[in-house]
Amino acid sequence: MGDNLFDAIDEKIHAKARLGIMSLLTVQGECDFGTLKQELQLTEGNLGNHIRVLENAGYIQVTKTFTGKRPKTLCSATELGIQAFRDYIEQLERIIRMTQLPKS
Repeated sequence: MGDNLFDAIDEKIHAKARLGIMSLLTVQGECDFGTLKQELQLTEGNLGNHIRVLENAGYIQVTKTFTGKRPKTLCSATELGIQAFRDYIEQLERIIRMTQLPKS
């Protein structure tokens, strides 16, 4: 078992909250800040920090709009983010398959 298998895990996605964000955005396409906060049970500050990490990595796009006079923050996964998420899941599947190999 080489180190590369685990070294290839994308740390920007691997954190539980960021994995949740990327999962929701990949499935739903776009989520507002309130939905992400509610679904992931995060504080505003914590969610904001995780969104910033993913945005800085180019994995999500954040758009700030208004609904009437109320600000609304929308997040969506970028093509780079979707590919990084797929690669992350593929890497986890490799690890799972490795654990299911018969012992010699």
